[in-house]
Amino acid sequence: MFWYQQPPRHGLKLVASTVTWMKNSYEEGYSGAKFDITRDNNDFSVMRIKNVTYNDAATYFCAASDY
Repeated sequence: MFWYQQPPRHGLKLVASTVTWMKNSYEEGYSGAKFDITRDNNDFSVMRIKNVTYNDAATYFCAASDY
């Protein structure tokens, strides 16, 4: 699964990807300390944003890949 952030008037930015058998992989500028992602199985994932600030204002998307 992939988590994206889209700040107002900007394009999508990949936050992180997660695979059930691996640790979350965060893109540069993002970390698990701020974006806590859990994935219990292949169908369900949750991202929690810790210590939310004005700079976190965005639309967030989750996308799944079936490969």
